[in-house]
Amino acid sequence: MLAQRLARPSTFRTLPAFLMMAIVLPLLAGCGYNTIPTAEENARAAWSEVLNQYQRRADLIPNLVETVKGYASHEKDTLDAVVQARAKATQTTVTPETLKDPEALKKFQDAQAGLTSALSRLIAVSEAYPDLKANQNFLALQAQLEGTENRIAVARRDYIQAVRDYNLTLRTFPSVLWATLWFRGNQPFANFTVDEDKMQPPKVDFGTKQGG
Repeated sequence: MLAQRLARPSTFRTLPAFLMMAIVLPLLAGCGYNTIPTAEENARAAWSEVLNQYQRRADLIPNLVETVKGYASHEKDTLDAVVQARAKATQTTVTPETLKDPEALKKFQDAQAGLTSALSRLIAVSEAYPDLKANQNFLALQAQLEGTENRIAVARRDYIQAVRDYNLTLRTFPSVLWATLWFRGNQPFANFTVDEDKMQPPKVDFGTKQGG
């Protein structure tokens, strides 16, 4: 009988545990326990948007190249450079799961910068072809490319801010306590290596605008 009493969990023993959980769990939420995972998810979502906008630009390029080729087929070196730069940019990827690797992000950024440079050379070539600049498909591509470059710039700025917020949660009080106690595996995310004020959308002007 005595053994059965000792083996049976006592209500008086479990009640304090439930009371402690009822008190501690709200305190965890109120003291910023969710700050780190929330900031991490925001940074991942911001990076996904960066990828979406760069992919949008990459999707425009084949049609752009074909349009230019129809009027300036002998500009083979410039056209090939754009195609090769696009291939490299699309093959160099950084998933939200590998954002902790600064070198991977730098390679991605360098590949995208190479594509931007190749596009700039293609745009310069188009200045010599008035018929190309008047082509309706070319005008539509111009508008889409301009809009995409602006969206890329916005997405990058949003990512920069989201990463700053997340990285700060890992080393500032009180969230640094949660980083030390509960989120030891969390590491700062990599960020773009150029200054934010220099990350402006490149000027995409095919010479179709009047004035200026």
